[in-house]
Amino acid sequence: MTEQSKSARTGGAGSGRRRKPRAPRSRRTAVLVSGAVAVLVLGGAGLGYVYVKLDGNIKGVDINAQLGDDRPDDVDDGSMDILVLGSDSRAGDNGAYGKDEGGARSDTAMVVHVYEGHKKASVVSIPRDTLVDRPSCADGRGGAVGGEQRAMFNTAYEAGGPACAVKTVESMSGIRMDHYIEVDFTGFKKLIDELGGVEITTTTAIKDDKSHLDLRPGTHTLDGEQSLGLVRTRKSVGDGSDLGRIQLQQAFMKAFIDQVKDVGVLGDPTKLLGLADAATKAITPDSELDSVKELMGFAKGLSGIGAQNVHMVTLPVEYDPRDPNRVIPLEAQSRQVWTALKNDRPIPASATRDAATGKADGVVR
Repeated sequence: MTEQSKSARTGGAGSGRRRKPRAPRSRRTAVLVSGAVAVLVLGGAGLGYVYVKLDGNIKGVDINAQLGDDRPDDVDDGSMDILVLGSDSRAGDNGAYGKDEGGARSDTAMVVHVYEGHKKASVVSIPRDTLVDRPSCADGRGGAVGGEQRAMFNTAYEAGGPACAVKTVESMSGIRMDHYIEVDFTGFKKLIDELGGVEITTTTAIKDDKSHLDLRPGTHTLDGEQSLGLVRTRKSVGDGSDLGRIQLQQAFMKAFIDQVKDVGVLGDPTKLLGLADAATKAITPDSELDSVKELMGFAKGLSGIGAQNVHMVTLPVEYDPRDPNRVIPLEAQSRQVWTALKNDRPIPASATRDAATGKADGVVR
């Protein structure tokens, strides 16, 4: 593919413009999208000499080819929607975090909506235990996966991979996802270590044997292992629900974004290369972001967004009357959330009023 054709396909570096449907590419090419790719922005053109090395780290997935034309309209309004998944696969190095039972699920799911002008964003976290009507979809291996009613949201990834997760989100929201980025456990941990840790403040003690986390109240600089423990912590914070864990994840994401924007690596090529190497190994993007040049353009389009300009909510849900270990979307409020993003408008406060929460808000800041 020529550079000219790539530029046309991505809408120009950093434009973020939604694209009209195109012929699928035949070439096959997971919690914190802004942080993971923003490290590529810090060095600007200085990364040119390592493009080949970094390009070799990136393995993308052709979402468009698998989904075909049965998708929401591709609206060209200057905004951008990205599905970010954190994979809980226990394969390979991730086996240290649990038994590999033959499949991965989306442990973390966020829809990131970047508003026109790319100065602010909204993030909608989808609880993994949300019961949804999962649509039928391709499985990424040439087969198909049947739809299922009252399926846990995170089984979409397990059943049909990234494309099935994207199709499920598009079915729920009515919004076409412009991009997909997946971050895995091991890559996330290494990226934090290369960054030099992330500073957070805890207002209460957090001790969780399952995530191997033990923090007293106060300010901490978390290394990769501790950061991974924090975003996986559940039982020991708030009401012990997945909703509480989402609140921790959202607080950590804001700290991570600010840390990446503040880190001084322009004068340290070794540190810059280490960050870029870790970032490109940590993520699996869609096939429109499967090169350093494409990721650079994408990340530059997000570089004007600081943590103070990111509004984070959890999809409005309530506990399922038939199964208290599951949640179901509050129909009217969820429709408010998706309608706001579809029209490139802020999410109204009324959309999350009276929704279930994990009671962990403010534990980390």
